[in-house]
Amino acid sequence: MKALILLLNTSRMSCKRIVKNLVVILMLKSLVSCKKDDGGGYMTLEAEENEALSGGETTVFDSSPNAFGFQASNLDEDNGLLFFTGNSLFNQNWVTAPASTTARDGLGPLFNARSCSGCHFKDGRGRAPTFDGEKATGLLFRLSIPGTDATGANLPEPSYGGQFQDDVIQTVTVEGKIRITYEPITVTYDDGTTVSLQKPAYYFTDLNYGPMAANVQVSPRVANQMIGLGLLDAVPEQTILSYADENDSDGDGISGKPNYVYDVQTQSEKLGRFGWKSNQPNLKQQIAGAFAGDMGITSSLFLDENCPPGVDCNEIPNGGSPEISDENLDKVVLYSATLAVPARRNFDSQTVLEGKQLFERVNCTACHIPVLQTGSYPIAALENQTIRPYTDLLLHDMGADLADNTPDFKATGNEWRTPPLWGIGLFETVNGHTNLLHDGRARNIEEAILWHGGEAQQSKAAFMKLAVTERTKLIDFIKSL
Repeated sequence: MKALILLLNTSRMSCKRIVKNLVVILMLKSLVSCKKDDGGGYMTLEAEENEALSGGETTVFDSSPNAFGFQASNLDEDNGLLFFTGNSLFNQNWVTAPASTTARDGLGPLFNARSCSGCHFKDGRGRAPTFDGEKATGLLFRLSIPGTDATGANLPEPSYGGQFQDDVIQTVTVEGKIRITYEPITVTYDDGTTVSLQKPAYYFTDLNYGPMAANVQVSPRVANQMIGLGLLDAVPEQTILSYADENDSDGDGISGKPNYVYDVQTQSEKLGRFGWKSNQPNLKQQIAGAFAGDMGITSSLFLDENCPPGVDCNEIPNGGSPEISDENLDKVVLYSATLAVPARRNFDSQTVLEGKQLFERVNCTACHIPVLQTGSYPIAALENQTIRPYTDLLLHDMGADLADNTPDFKATGNEWRTPPLWGIGLFETVNGHTNLLHDGRARNIEEAILWHGGEAQQSKAAFMKLAVTERTKLIDFIKSL
């Protein structure tokens, strides 16, 4: 009660921040409870009610290599049939036009992958190359030059467009190659323990359409896990904005900033919530953009092909205009929206629960909000669900070390959307790696934490002051998500 009175009397806080802190106080009170064991004296920790259900009623209990590929457990039969068709469209390769498979032709002329699953293998996460010369899996590069168009979007690089595409159909010359090297960076904990990080550098070689602009902005983006996207789409806008404090009115060093982006269908500005910089307003536009940029598949939302100078796309057979019908696009959207979140593992372990307390103590929950509530949504299974994604869906300044120096609508070159943490402990099982962050530079959770800066600098510093046993418990908690 004293904390509540003190909070209400703090004049420097904005109304939104007061609401946020009230929610956090109540949430932390309920997150972990204690009880005295039979031996007396030692206080054991207990998990919160339904803590295992990361996706609410949509949650599936599976921790196999196929854990990310199941439909929401409460999905109705009609949508379940559409899910099955969407799964086929997501996983099977698109082909060059003209082809007998007219529902799947129109690939390219330039592209990064032949299918959605080419970047999101098993509906999971892509990764950067592990050695120089290896082809990336689900890592792409956005290209732009300073300035924006009439919608507020970045201006594409003049010769190579808005995305570097390193594959082509047979009649087209490839744009070029990408080379990635890594510089070792040593970080020393307060206890003297050292960790070696890797800092990437990117080079575009063998360019066939002329040199890139001298002022080109390059933003690497790794494909994220597909689970729970519809649930994030169903979080009410007012919920997301309640966590925003763009001017840091309470002085805690954490701002949280919404991105406002162009909605192609409504031709208006909307709150962004998808993509590494929240540059897409809804799931349908995110997926249509991926069809266009990653596979060269046009849709009613994005009708233009990416054609470098010297390539006449009008002379190249396509799969129609658009190349994916609205009906099939909607099936892929439904499939992507209803991929279920796997249940937590070891959520009631004492080590994991102690790690959760440490996660809260170092203030990771300031951005990785544990619990959100969905609202109304066109898919009934996703409505009014209590979910545990560990994100606020807002932009945060992550410091110079992680900056791509590429603005994206309202996002600056230092800002990134808080990524959801659900499923993070299953990346290795599903995709065979633990690479994290927007460019995959972090090879595990510990490295990802140590790359944090900017608004997360204080939390990283607090993590680095923990004893090694405490750091292990905190990481074990994150692995349980």
